Amino acid sequence: MRIVRLIKNIFLWWIRLYNLNIVKSHKGELFVGGFTKLTSDTILNKNPNFNGMKIYGKGRVSFGDNFHSGLDCMIITDIHNYEGTKLPYDETYSVRNIEIEDNVWFGNRVIVLGGVTIGEGAIIQAGAVVVNSIPKYGIAGGNPAKVFKYRDERSYCERKSKGLFH
Repeated sequence: MRIVRLIKNIFLWWIRLYNLNIVKSHKGELFVGGFTKLTSDTILNKNPNFNGMKIYGKGRVSFGDNFHSGLDCMIITDIHNYEGTKLPYDETYSVRNIEIEDNVWFGNRVIVLGGVTIGEGAIIQAGAVVVNSIPKYGIAGGNPAKVFKYRDERSYCERKSKGLFH
């Protein structure tokens, strides 16, 4: 227990050292197994697991309980204003929030663009580019990511009710 607390304190010290005041709301354990860059508008709930996540932009990104990421994932909340005063874009941005619900799992190198919600229990396949919302229990992949299968809802809910979380 002391070692876990020590590791968590070292991680929080590292965040302060690099001026990454990232945690607005966090309950429980935090696991970081790869380089992770979050923003001041990142909201973490219980048991987030990052194996390499970079968040860019000024939009809010909210992670539900038991989130897991693979290596080299990226979330982008801002897009350039391409209808502005200059070509190909001007200095302004459109900011779009992202909501990631409970028990979501990203494979390696997933990219998520602003304005989407990823529903509870969804799985995003490695290499996917998420540009539209993904429903609960959806398993999605590709560019742009599309749902190609759904988790078995009954089995999922049974494991959730028993508290079988990784």
